[in-house]
Amino acid sequence: MPRIDISNLRGDLFGGITAGIVALPLALALGVASGMGPIAGLYGAIFVGFFAALFGGTPAQISGPTGPMVVVLAGVAASLPGRPDLVFTAVMLAGLFQIGFGVLRLGEYIRLVPYPVVSGFMSGIGVIIVLLQVGRLLGSEPPGDTVSALVHIAHALSEVDRGASTVGVLTVAVAFCWPKGFAKYLPAPLAALIAGTIAGLFVNAPVLGDIPSGLPRLQMPVFDREAMLLVLEVAIVLAALGAIDSLLTSLVADNVTRTRHDSNRELIGQGIGNTVAGLFGGIAGAGATMRTIANIRTGGRTPLSGMLHAVVLLAFVLGLGPLAARIPHAALAGILVKVGWDIIDWNYLKRAHRGPRWDLLLMFVVLGLTVFADLITAVAIGVVLASIAYVRQVATAQIEAVAEWPHVPRTEEEAELTRRAGGRIHVLDFAGPLSFGATADLVHHVRERSRRDGTKILILDLSRVPFVDVSAARAIEAIVTDARQSNRTAFLAGVKDEVLRVLTALGADHGIDERHVFPTRIEALREAVSMLETAHDSALPRRTAIAG
Repeated sequence: MPRIDISNLRGDLFGGITAGIVALPLALALGVASGMGPIAGLYGAIFVGFFAALFGGTPAQISGPTGPMVVVLAGVAASLPGRPDLVFTAVMLAGLFQIGFGVLRLGEYIRLVPYPVVSGFMSGIGVIIVLLQVGRLLGSEPPGDTVSALVHIAHALSEVDRGASTVGVLTVAVAFCWPKGFAKYLPAPLAALIAGTIAGLFVNAPVLGDIPSGLPRLQMPVFDREAMLLVLEVAIVLAALGAIDSLLTSLVADNVTRTRHDSNRELIGQGIGNTVAGLFGGIAGAGATMRTIANIRTGGRTPLSGMLHAVVLLAFVLGLGPLAARIPHAALAGILVKVGWDIIDWNYLKRAHRGPRWDLLLMFVVLGLTVFADLITAVAIGVVLASIAYVRQVATAQIEAVAEWPHVPRTEEEAELTRRAGGRIHVLDFAGPLSFGATADLVHHVRERSRRDGTKILILDLSRVPFVDVSAARAIEAIVTDARQSNRTAFLAGVKDEVLRVLTALGADHGIDERHVFPTRIEALREAVSMLETAHDSALPRRTAIAG
Protein backbone atom coordinates (compact mmCIF):
# COMPACT_ATOMS: atom_id res chain seq x y z
CA MET A 1 0.00 0.00 0.00
CA PRO A 2 1.45 3.42 -0.95
CA ARG A 3 2.35 5.69 1.93
CA ILE A 4 0.09 8.72 2.50
CA ASP A 5 2.10 11.94 2.77
CA ILE A 6 0.51 14.46 5.16
CA SER A 7 3.41 16.94 5.15
CA ASN A 8 1.38 19.34 2.97
CA LEU A 9 -1.99 18.71 4.59
CA ARG A 10 -3.32 22.29 4.43
CA GLY A 11 -2.35 22.79 0.78
CA ASP A 12 -3.68 19.38 -0.22
CA LEU A 13 -6.95 20.08 1.57
CA PHE A 14 -7.54 23.33 -0.33
CA GLY A 15 -6.28 21.83 -3.59
CA GLY A 16 -8.50 18.75 -3.30
CA ILE A 17 -11.64 20.74 -2.48
CA THR A 18 -11.01 23.17 -5.35
CA ALA A 19 -10.33 20.34 -7.80
CA GLY A 20 -13.51 18.59 -6.68
CA ILE A 21 -15.58 21.73 -7.27
CA VAL A 22 -14.03 22.17 -10.73
CA ALA A 23 -14.54 18.48 -11.53
CA LEU A 24 -18.25 18.38 -10.55
CA PRO A 25 -19.80 20.07 -13.60
CA LEU A 26 -17.25 18.45 -15.91
CA ALA A 27 -18.01 14.98 -14.58
CA LEU A 28 -21.75 15.52 -15.06
CA ALA A 29 -21.29 16.93 -18.57
CA LEU A 30 -18.82 14.29 -19.71
CA GLY A 31 -21.02 11.53 -18.29
CA VAL A 32 -23.94 12.76 -20.38
CA ALA A 33 -21.73 13.17 -23.45
CA SER A 34 -20.47 9.59 -23.09
CA GLY A 35 -23.99 8.24 -23.41
CA MET A 36 -23.75 6.52 -20.02
CA GLY A 37 -25.46 9.24 -17.98
CA PRO A 38 -24.31 11.87 -15.46
CA ILE A 39 -23.97 9.42 -12.57
CA ALA A 40 -21.54 7.32 -14.58
CA GLY A 41 -19.45 10.45 -15.08
CA LEU A 42 -19.46 11.11 -11.34
CA TYR A 43 -18.56 7.52 -10.47
CA GLY A 44 -15.74 7.65 -13.02
CA ALA A 45 -14.39 10.84 -11.49
CA ILE A 46 -14.59 9.36 -7.99
CA PHE A 47 -12.96 6.00 -8.60
CA VAL A 48 -10.40 6.96 -11.23
CA GLY A 49 -9.59 10.11 -9.26
CA PHE A 50 -9.07 8.27 -5.98
CA PHE A 51 -7.16 5.19 -7.10
CA ALA A 52 -5.04 6.91 -9.76
CA ALA A 53 -3.91 9.37 -7.08
CA LEU A 54 -3.25 6.61 -4.54
CA PHE A 55 -1.26 4.31 -6.83
CA GLY A 56 -0.07 6.70 -9.56
CA GLY A 57 3.31 8.28 -10.19
CA THR A 58 2.39 11.98 -10.51
CA PRO A 59 1.83 13.34 -6.99
CA ALA A 60 -0.31 16.40 -7.79
CA GLN A 61 -2.28 14.92 -10.69
CA ILE A 62 -6.08 14.95 -10.67
CA SER A 63 -7.68 12.23 -12.79
CA GLY A 64 -11.21 11.74 -14.06
CA PRO A 65 -13.30 11.67 -17.24
CA THR A 66 -11.67 13.57 -20.10
CA GLY A 67 -12.62 14.58 -23.63
CA PRO A 68 -10.62 11.91 -25.49
CA MET A 69 -12.03 9.09 -23.39
CA VAL A 70 -15.59 10.36 -23.70
CA VAL A 71 -15.39 10.56 -27.49
CA VAL A 72 -14.54 6.86 -27.64
CA LEU A 73 -17.13 5.88 -25.05
CA ALA A 74 -19.85 7.79 -26.89
CA GLY A 75 -19.07 5.83 -30.03
CA VAL A 76 -19.21 2.44 -28.35
CA ALA A 77 -22.36 3.37 -26.39
CA ALA A 78 -24.03 4.23 -29.69
CA SER A 79 -22.81 0.94 -31.21
CA LEU A 80 -24.07 -1.12 -28.25
CA PRO A 81 -27.43 0.45 -27.34
CA GLY A 82 -28.96 -0.96 -24.19
CA ARG A 83 -25.75 -2.78 -23.22
CA PRO A 84 -24.04 -0.63 -20.55
CA ASP A 85 -22.57 -3.82 -19.09
CA LEU A 86 -20.42 -4.27 -22.19
CA VAL A 87 -19.30 -0.63 -22.08
CA PHE A 88 -18.20 -1.02 -18.45
CA THR A 89 -16.45 -4.26 -19.39
CA ALA A 90 -14.46 -2.30 -21.98
CA VAL A 91 -13.52 0.22 -19.27
CA MET A 92 -12.30 -2.60 -16.99
CA LEU A 93 -10.25 -4.16 -19.77
CA ALA A 94 -8.78 -0.77 -20.64
CA GLY A 95 -7.63 -0.48 -17.04
CA LEU A 96 -6.03 -3.92 -17.15
CA PHE A 97 -4.25 -3.01 -20.40
CA GLN A 98 -2.89 0.15 -18.77
CA ILE A 99 -1.60 -1.86 -15.83
CA GLY A 100 0.12 -4.09 -18.37
CA PHE A 101 1.64 -1.03 -20.08
CA GLY A 102 3.11 0.05 -16.77
CA VAL A 103 4.41 -3.39 -15.81
CA LEU A 104 6.06 -3.72 -19.23
CA ARG A 105 7.56 -0.24 -18.75
CA LEU A 106 6.02 1.22 -21.88
CA GLY A 107 5.53 4.65 -20.33
CA GLU A 108 8.80 6.02 -21.72
CA TYR A 109 7.82 4.97 -25.24
CA ILE A 110 4.30 6.40 -25.12
CA ARG A 111 5.79 9.81 -24.35
CA LEU A 112 7.81 9.64 -27.58
CA VAL A 113 4.77 10.39 -29.76
CA PRO A 114 5.80 13.50 -31.81
CA TYR A 115 4.25 16.80 -30.78
CA PRO A 116 2.50 17.54 -34.13
CA VAL A 117 0.75 14.16 -33.84
CA VAL A 118 -0.34 14.85 -30.26
CA SER A 119 -1.42 18.37 -31.21
CA GLY A 120 -3.40 17.13 -34.20
CA PHE A 121 -5.25 14.38 -32.41
CA MET A 122 -6.00 16.50 -29.32
CA SER A 123 -7.26 19.34 -31.53
CA GLY A 124 -9.34 16.83 -33.48
CA ILE A 125 -10.91 15.62 -30.27
CA GLY A 126 -11.70 19.21 -29.33
CA VAL A 127 -13.42 19.72 -32.70
CA ILE A 128 -15.44 16.52 -32.23
CA ILE A 129 -16.62 17.57 -28.77
CA VAL A 130 -17.73 20.98 -30.02
CA LEU A 131 -19.55 19.53 -33.04
CA LEU A 132 -21.38 16.99 -30.90
CA GLN A 133 -22.67 19.70 -28.56
CA VAL A 134 -24.14 22.08 -31.16
CA GLY A 135 -27.34 20.06 -31.41
CA ARG A 136 -27.77 19.95 -27.62
CA LEU A 137 -27.22 23.72 -27.43
CA LEU A 138 -30.15 24.13 -29.81
CA GLY A 139 -32.40 21.71 -27.95
CA SER A 140 -32.07 18.47 -29.93
CA GLU A 141 -30.14 15.24 -29.45
CA PRO A 142 -27.42 14.79 -32.09
CA PRO A 143 -26.18 11.43 -33.41
CA GLY A 144 -23.06 9.91 -31.88
CA ASP A 145 -20.68 10.14 -34.85
CA THR A 146 -19.07 13.30 -36.19
CA VAL A 147 -20.29 13.21 -39.79
CA SER A 148 -23.90 12.60 -38.75
CA ALA A 149 -23.61 15.33 -36.13
CA LEU A 150 -22.46 17.76 -38.83
CA VAL A 151 -25.46 16.88 -40.99
CA HIS A 152 -27.73 17.14 -37.95
CA ILE A 153 -26.70 20.75 -37.30
CA ALA A 154 -28.75 21.93 -40.28
CA HIS A 155 -31.80 20.11 -38.91
CA ALA A 156 -31.22 21.53 -35.42
CA LEU A 157 -31.01 25.07 -36.81
CA SER A 158 -34.37 24.62 -38.52
CA GLU A 159 -36.08 23.54 -35.27
CA VAL A 160 -34.40 25.61 -32.56
CA ASP A 161 -35.71 25.14 -29.02
CA ARG A 162 -35.75 28.70 -27.68
CA GLY A 163 -35.53 27.66 -24.04
CA ALA A 164 -32.58 25.34 -24.59
CA SER A 165 -30.76 27.77 -26.85
CA THR A 166 -31.18 30.55 -24.27
CA VAL A 167 -29.67 28.39 -21.56
CA GLY A 168 -26.92 27.19 -23.90
CA VAL A 169 -25.89 30.66 -25.05
CA LEU A 170 -25.83 31.94 -21.46
CA THR A 171 -23.74 28.99 -20.29
CA VAL A 172 -21.25 29.38 -23.12
CA ALA A 173 -20.97 33.11 -22.45
CA VAL A 174 -20.29 32.59 -18.74
CA ALA A 175 -17.82 29.76 -19.41
CA PHE A 176 -15.81 31.87 -21.87
CA CYS A 177 -16.09 35.30 -20.23
CA TRP A 178 -15.90 34.50 -16.52
CA PRO A 179 -13.26 36.87 -15.01
CA LYS A 180 -10.05 35.21 -13.92
CA GLY A 181 -10.14 37.12 -10.66
CA PHE A 182 -13.49 35.55 -9.77
CA ALA A 183 -12.22 32.07 -10.73
CA LYS A 184 -10.16 32.00 -7.52
CA TYR A 185 -13.40 31.85 -5.55
CA LEU A 186 -15.78 30.27 -8.06
CA PRO A 187 -14.36 28.24 -10.98
CA ALA A 188 -15.71 29.14 -14.42
CA PRO A 189 -17.27 25.70 -15.15
CA LEU A 190 -19.19 25.79 -11.87
CA ALA A 191 -20.27 29.40 -12.44
CA ALA A 192 -21.53 28.44 -15.91
CA LEU A 193 -23.39 25.44 -14.47
CA ILE A 194 -25.08 27.59 -11.82
CA ALA A 195 -26.02 30.30 -14.34
CA GLY A 196 -27.40 27.76 -16.79
CA THR A 197 -29.40 25.94 -14.11
CA ILE A 198 -30.93 29.16 -12.78
CA ALA A 199 -31.84 30.23 -16.31
CA GLY A 200 -33.43 26.82 -16.84
CA LEU A 201 -35.85 27.53 -13.99
CA PHE A 202 -37.42 30.36 -16.00
CA VAL A 203 -37.55 28.76 -19.44
CA ASN A 204 -38.73 25.43 -20.74
CA ALA A 205 -35.54 23.47 -21.47
CA PRO A 206 -34.88 19.70 -21.29
CA VAL A 207 -33.25 18.74 -17.96
CA LEU A 208 -31.33 15.72 -16.66
CA GLY A 209 -34.18 14.40 -14.52
CA ASP A 210 -33.76 12.00 -11.62
CA ILE A 211 -30.16 11.06 -10.88
CA PRO A 212 -29.47 8.04 -8.67
CA SER A 213 -27.80 8.80 -5.38
CA GLY A 214 -25.95 6.59 -2.93
CA LEU A 215 -23.18 4.08 -3.42
CA PRO A 216 -22.89 2.31 -6.76
CA ARG A 217 -23.56 -1.36 -7.36
CA LEU A 218 -20.92 -3.82 -8.44
CA GLN A 219 -20.83 -4.34 -12.24
CA MET A 220 -19.28 -7.68 -13.07
CA PRO A 221 -17.59 -8.00 -16.49
CA VAL A 222 -19.70 -9.52 -19.25
CA PHE A 223 -18.29 -11.44 -22.21
CA ASP A 224 -20.52 -11.51 -25.25
CA ARG A 225 -19.10 -13.55 -28.13
CA GLU A 226 -20.70 -11.38 -30.82
CA ALA A 227 -19.54 -8.07 -29.32
CA MET A 228 -16.20 -9.22 -27.91
CA LEU A 229 -14.06 -7.95 -30.78
CA LEU A 230 -15.63 -4.50 -30.53
CA VAL A 231 -15.18 -4.45 -26.75
CA LEU A 232 -11.51 -5.44 -27.06
CA GLU A 233 -10.89 -2.83 -29.74
CA VAL A 234 -12.49 -0.11 -27.63
CA ALA A 235 -10.52 -1.23 -24.57
CA ILE A 236 -7.23 -0.96 -26.44
CA VAL A 237 -8.12 2.49 -27.79
CA LEU A 238 -9.21 3.69 -24.34
CA ALA A 239 -6.02 2.34 -22.76
CA ALA A 240 -3.76 4.00 -25.35
CA LEU A 241 -5.58 7.34 -25.32
CA GLY A 242 -5.78 7.37 -21.55
CA ALA A 243 -2.07 6.64 -21.30
CA ILE A 244 -1.14 9.43 -23.72
CA ASP A 245 -3.56 11.89 -22.12
CA SER A 246 -2.36 11.11 -18.59
CA LEU A 247 1.35 11.31 -19.38
CA LEU A 248 0.91 14.60 -21.22
CA THR A 249 -0.82 15.99 -18.13
CA SER A 250 2.00 14.57 -16.01
CA LEU A 251 4.50 16.57 -18.06
CA VAL A 252 2.43 19.72 -17.48
CA ALA A 253 2.37 19.00 -13.74
CA ASP A 254 6.15 18.48 -13.76
CA ASN A 255 6.69 21.87 -15.39
CA VAL A 256 4.55 23.64 -12.80
CA THR A 257 5.82 21.84 -9.69
CA ARG A 258 9.40 21.32 -10.97
CA THR A 259 9.26 17.65 -10.11
CA ARG A 260 9.58 14.49 -12.19
CA HIS A 261 6.84 11.90 -12.42
CA ASP A 262 7.19 8.13 -12.72
CA SER A 263 5.50 7.34 -16.03
CA ASN A 264 5.24 3.57 -15.57
CA ARG A 265 3.84 3.88 -12.06
CA GLU A 266 1.40 6.49 -13.36
CA LEU A 267 0.13 4.02 -15.96
CA ILE A 268 -0.37 1.38 -13.27
CA GLY A 269 -2.28 3.88 -11.12
CA GLN A 270 -4.48 4.94 -14.04
CA GLY A 271 -5.08 1.28 -14.86
CA ILE A 272 -6.18 0.46 -11.33
CA GLY A 273 -8.47 3.49 -11.31
CA ASN A 274 -10.15 2.58 -14.60
CA THR A 275 -10.52 -1.06 -13.61
CA VAL A 276 -12.27 -0.12 -10.37
CA ALA A 277 -14.38 2.52 -12.16
CA GLY A 278 -15.64 -0.08 -14.62
CA LEU A 279 -16.46 -2.45 -11.77
CA PHE A 280 -18.68 0.19 -10.14
CA GLY A 281 -20.38 1.68 -13.19
CA GLY A 282 -18.04 4.59 -13.85
CA ILE A 283 -16.75 5.77 -17.21
CA ALA A 284 -13.05 5.70 -18.09
CA GLY A 285 -10.79 8.58 -17.12
CA ALA A 286 -7.26 9.92 -17.36
CA GLY A 287 -5.11 12.70 -16.02
CA ALA A 288 -7.05 15.96 -16.46
CA THR A 289 -4.96 19.06 -17.16
CA MET A 290 -7.39 21.76 -16.02
CA ARG A 291 -8.24 19.99 -12.78
CA THR A 292 -4.58 19.24 -12.11
CA ILE A 293 -3.58 22.89 -12.59
CA ALA A 294 -6.44 24.02 -10.33
CA ASN A 295 -5.20 21.61 -7.67
CA ILE A 296 -1.58 22.77 -7.90
CA ARG A 297 -2.41 26.49 -7.91
CA THR A 298 -4.43 26.15 -4.72
CA GLY A 299 -1.73 24.24 -2.86
CA GLY A 300 -2.10 20.57 -3.82
CA ARG A 301 1.23 18.77 -4.04
CA THR A 302 0.76 15.16 -2.93
CA PRO A 303 -1.56 12.26 -3.86
CA LEU A 304 -3.71 13.20 -0.87
CA SER A 305 -5.16 16.13 -2.84
CA GLY A 306 -6.37 13.82 -5.62
CA MET A 307 -7.94 11.47 -3.10
CA LEU A 308 -9.69 14.37 -1.32
CA HIS A 309 -11.04 15.60 -4.68
CA ALA A 310 -12.72 12.20 -5.09
CA VAL A 311 -14.15 12.38 -1.56
CA VAL A 312 -15.71 15.79 -2.36
CA LEU A 313 -17.44 14.28 -5.39
CA LEU A 314 -18.58 11.28 -3.35
CA ALA A 315 -20.18 13.64 -0.83
CA PHE A 316 -22.13 15.24 -3.68
CA VAL A 317 -23.35 11.87 -4.90
CA LEU A 318 -24.44 10.80 -1.41
CA GLY A 319 -26.20 14.00 -0.37
CA LEU A 320 -26.80 16.41 -3.21
CA GLY A 321 -27.66 14.21 -6.18
CA PRO A 322 -31.38 15.19 -6.35
CA LEU A 323 -30.40 18.84 -6.87
CA ALA A 324 -28.74 17.93 -10.16
CA ALA A 325 -32.07 16.77 -11.59
CA ARG A 326 -32.90 20.36 -12.59
CA ILE A 327 -29.69 20.90 -14.59
CA PRO A 328 -30.57 21.52 -18.27
CA HIS A 329 -28.85 19.47 -20.96
CA ALA A 330 -28.02 22.70 -22.76
CA ALA A 331 -26.07 23.94 -19.72
CA LEU A 332 -23.86 20.86 -19.75
CA ALA A 333 -23.48 21.22 -23.51
CA GLY A 334 -22.28 24.79 -23.04
CA ILE A 335 -19.67 23.65 -20.54
CA LEU A 336 -18.48 20.96 -22.97
CA VAL A 337 -18.14 23.50 -25.78
CA LYS A 338 -15.63 25.32 -23.56
CA VAL A 339 -13.90 22.01 -22.79
CA GLY A 340 -13.60 21.18 -26.49
CA TRP A 341 -12.42 24.68 -27.32
CA ASP A 342 -9.68 24.47 -24.68
CA ILE A 343 -8.51 21.07 -25.95
CA ILE A 344 -7.79 22.54 -29.42
CA ASP A 345 -4.11 23.48 -29.54
CA TRP A 346 -4.56 27.17 -30.34
CA ASN A 347 -1.10 28.00 -29.02
CA TYR A 348 0.53 25.86 -31.71
CA LEU A 349 -1.91 26.89 -34.45
CA LYS A 350 -1.09 30.57 -33.92
CA ARG A 351 2.63 29.94 -34.40
CA ALA A 352 2.67 26.93 -36.70
CA HIS A 353 3.29 29.00 -39.86
CA ARG A 354 6.66 30.01 -38.42
CA GLY A 355 7.83 26.43 -38.01
CA PRO A 356 8.50 23.57 -40.44
CA ARG A 357 5.70 23.22 -42.99
CA TRP A 358 5.87 19.43 -42.77
CA ASP A 359 4.98 19.54 -39.07
CA LEU A 360 2.00 21.78 -39.78
CA LEU A 361 0.83 19.48 -42.59
CA LEU A 362 1.24 16.45 -40.32
CA MET A 363 -0.80 18.14 -37.62
CA PHE A 364 -3.69 18.83 -40.02
CA VAL A 365 -3.55 15.29 -41.44
CA VAL A 366 -3.89 13.84 -37.95
CA LEU A 367 -6.62 16.34 -37.06
CA GLY A 368 -8.62 15.41 -40.17
CA LEU A 369 -8.23 11.68 -39.55
CA THR A 370 -9.28 12.14 -35.93
CA VAL A 371 -12.46 13.95 -36.89
CA PHE A 372 -13.49 11.95 -39.95
CA ALA A 373 -11.89 8.52 -39.38
CA ASP A 374 -11.02 7.34 -35.88
CA LEU A 375 -8.57 8.21 -33.14
CA ILE A 376 -6.32 5.16 -33.24
CA THR A 377 -5.94 5.36 -37.03
CA ALA A 378 -5.08 9.05 -36.75
CA VAL A 379 -2.37 8.47 -34.15
CA ALA A 380 -0.95 5.41 -35.91
CA ILE A 381 -0.71 7.09 -39.31
CA GLY A 382 0.65 10.24 -37.71
CA VAL A 383 3.41 8.37 -35.90
CA VAL A 384 4.36 6.47 -39.07
CA LEU A 385 4.51 9.64 -41.17
CA ALA A 386 6.49 11.49 -38.49
CA SER A 387 8.91 8.57 -38.18
CA ILE A 388 9.48 8.42 -41.93
CA ALA A 389 10.14 12.17 -42.06
CA TYR A 390 12.51 11.98 -39.09
CA VAL A 391 14.45 9.04 -40.52
CA ARG A 392 14.84 10.95 -43.77
CA GLN A 393 16.12 14.05 -42.00
CA VAL A 394 18.58 12.04 -39.91
CA ALA A 395 19.74 10.08 -42.96
CA THR A 396 20.43 13.28 -44.89
CA ALA A 397 22.42 14.73 -41.99
CA GLN A 398 24.40 11.51 -41.56
CA ILE A 399 25.27 11.32 -45.27
CA GLU A 400 26.46 14.92 -45.26
CA ALA A 401 28.58 14.30 -42.17
CA VAL A 402 30.08 10.96 -43.22
CA ALA A 403 30.65 11.78 -46.87
CA GLU A 404 32.07 15.27 -46.34
CA TRP A 405 34.31 15.85 -49.37
CA PRO A 406 37.13 16.69 -48.98
CA HIS A 407 37.54 15.56 -45.38
CA VAL A 408 38.77 18.01 -42.76
CA PRO A 409 42.18 17.03 -41.27
CA ARG A 410 42.29 16.79 -37.48
CA THR A 411 46.00 17.40 -36.90
CA GLU A 412 48.97 19.03 -38.64
CA GLU A 413 50.37 15.62 -39.53
CA GLU A 414 47.06 14.59 -41.06
CA ALA A 415 46.93 17.82 -43.04
CA GLU A 416 50.43 17.20 -44.37
CA LEU A 417 49.59 13.63 -45.37
CA THR A 418 46.42 14.81 -47.09
CA ARG A 419 48.41 17.41 -49.04
CA ARG A 420 50.91 14.77 -50.16
CA ALA A 421 48.06 12.50 -51.30
CA GLY A 422 46.94 15.15 -53.77
CA GLY A 423 43.24 14.35 -53.50
CA ARG A 424 43.70 10.65 -54.19
CA ILE A 425 42.80 9.63 -50.62
CA HIS A 426 39.39 10.19 -49.03
CA VAL A 427 38.46 9.58 -45.41
CA LEU A 428 34.89 8.57 -44.51
CA ASP A 429 34.42 9.63 -40.89
CA PHE A 430 31.56 7.63 -39.37
CA ALA A 431 30.60 9.80 -36.37
CA GLY A 432 28.23 7.42 -34.57
CA PRO A 433 25.85 4.67 -35.71
CA LEU A 434 24.34 4.80 -39.18
CA SER A 435 20.57 4.79 -39.52
CA PHE A 436 19.08 2.36 -42.00
CA GLY A 437 17.71 5.29 -43.96
CA ALA A 438 21.22 6.57 -44.75
CA THR A 439 22.93 3.38 -45.90
CA ALA A 440 21.71 3.02 -49.48
CA ASP A 441 22.21 6.69 -50.37
CA LEU A 442 25.62 6.71 -48.69
CA VAL A 443 26.94 3.88 -50.87
CA HIS A 444 25.72 5.63 -54.01
CA HIS A 445 27.15 8.98 -52.87
CA VAL A 446 30.60 7.53 -52.15
CA ARG A 447 30.66 5.65 -55.46
CA GLU A 448 29.83 8.72 -57.54
CA ARG A 449 32.23 11.07 -55.73
CA SER A 450 35.07 8.54 -55.92
CA ARG A 451 34.65 8.19 -59.67
CA ARG A 452 34.36 11.92 -60.26
CA ASP A 453 37.30 12.96 -58.06
CA GLY A 454 39.70 10.17 -58.98
CA THR A 455 39.98 8.72 -55.48
CA LYS A 456 42.41 5.80 -55.26
CA ILE A 457 42.19 4.90 -51.57
CA LEU A 458 39.15 5.05 -49.25
CA ILE A 459 39.71 5.06 -45.49
CA LEU A 460 36.64 4.10 -43.45
CA ASP A 461 37.18 5.55 -39.99
CA LEU A 462 34.95 3.56 -37.61
CA SER A 463 36.62 4.65 -34.37
CA ARG A 464 33.47 6.52 -33.23
CA VAL A 465 31.01 3.80 -34.22
CA PRO A 466 29.87 1.91 -31.07
CA PHE A 467 27.78 -0.65 -32.94
CA VAL A 468 26.34 -1.47 -36.36
CA ASP A 469 23.08 -3.05 -37.46
CA VAL A 470 22.43 -5.17 -40.53
CA SER A 471 21.91 -2.15 -42.79
CA ALA A 472 25.16 -0.48 -41.69
CA ALA A 473 27.13 -3.72 -42.03
CA ARG A 474 25.86 -4.23 -45.56
CA ALA A 475 26.67 -0.60 -46.38
CA ILE A 476 30.28 -1.07 -45.26
CA GLU A 477 30.48 -4.28 -47.26
CA ALA A 478 29.02 -2.56 -50.34
CA ILE A 479 31.46 0.37 -50.13
CA VAL A 480 34.46 -1.96 -49.88
CA THR A 481 33.19 -4.30 -52.62
CA ASP A 482 32.44 -1.39 -54.93
CA ALA A 483 35.95 -0.03 -54.33
CA ARG A 484 37.50 -3.38 -55.27
CA GLN A 485 35.47 -3.61 -58.45
CA SER A 486 36.47 -0.03 -59.38
CA ASN A 487 40.22 -0.69 -58.90
CA ARG A 488 40.39 1.27 -55.65
CA THR A 489 41.68 0.22 -52.24
CA ALA A 490 39.68 0.44 -48.99
CA PHE A 491 41.22 0.68 -45.52
CA LEU A 492 39.35 0.30 -42.24
CA ALA A 493 40.53 2.14 -39.13
CA GLY A 494 39.60 2.06 -35.44
CA VAL A 495 37.13 -0.82 -35.66
CA LYS A 496 35.80 -1.86 -32.24
CA ASP A 497 35.48 -5.52 -31.27
CA GLU A 498 31.67 -5.29 -31.09
CA VAL A 499 31.50 -3.95 -34.64
CA LEU A 500 33.86 -6.63 -35.87
CA ARG A 501 31.72 -9.35 -34.29
CA VAL A 502 28.63 -8.10 -36.12
CA LEU A 503 30.47 -7.89 -39.45
CA THR A 504 31.75 -11.42 -38.99
CA ALA A 505 28.38 -12.81 -37.89
CA LEU A 506 26.65 -11.33 -40.95
CA GLY A 507 29.32 -12.54 -43.35
CA ALA A 508 30.26 -8.98 -44.25
CA ASP A 509 33.96 -9.62 -43.51
CA HIS A 510 34.77 -11.87 -46.44
CA GLY A 511 38.13 -11.15 -48.08
CA ILE A 512 39.70 -9.52 -45.02
CA ASP A 513 43.30 -8.50 -45.57
CA GLU A 514 44.96 -7.73 -42.27
CA ARG A 515 47.32 -5.32 -44.05
CA HIS A 516 44.36 -3.00 -44.67
CA VAL A 517 43.17 -2.91 -41.05
CA PHE A 518 44.59 -0.21 -38.75
CA PRO A 519 44.06 0.65 -35.09
CA THR A 520 43.88 4.38 -35.79
CA ARG A 521 43.04 6.76 -38.58
CA ILE A 522 46.48 8.39 -38.70
CA GLU A 523 48.15 5.01 -39.17
CA ALA A 524 45.85 4.25 -42.08
CA LEU A 525 46.68 7.62 -43.65
CA ARG A 526 50.43 7.02 -43.30
CA GLU A 527 50.15 3.64 -45.02
CA ALA A 528 47.90 5.03 -47.77
CA VAL A 529 50.31 7.86 -48.58
CA SER A 530 53.21 5.43 -48.54
CA MET A 531 51.42 3.20 -51.06
CA LEU A 532 50.75 6.12 -53.37
CA GLU A 533 54.31 7.34 -53.24
CA THR A 534 55.95 3.97 -53.84
CA ALA A 535 53.76 2.74 -56.64
CA HIS A 536 52.35 4.16 -59.83
CA ASP A 537 48.58 4.88 -59.83
CA SER A 538 47.95 2.19 -62.40
CA ALA A 539 49.67 -0.38 -60.22
CA LEU A 540 47.55 0.25 -57.12
CA PRO A 541 46.38 -3.01 -55.48
CA ARG A 542 43.13 -4.28 -56.96
CA ARG A 543 42.24 -6.41 -53.98
CA THR A 544 40.00 -4.77 -51.42
CA ALA A 545 39.23 -6.01 -47.97
CA ILE A 546 36.57 -5.59 -45.38
CA ALA A 547 37.77 -5.19 -41.86
CA GLY A 548 36.41 -4.15 -38.62
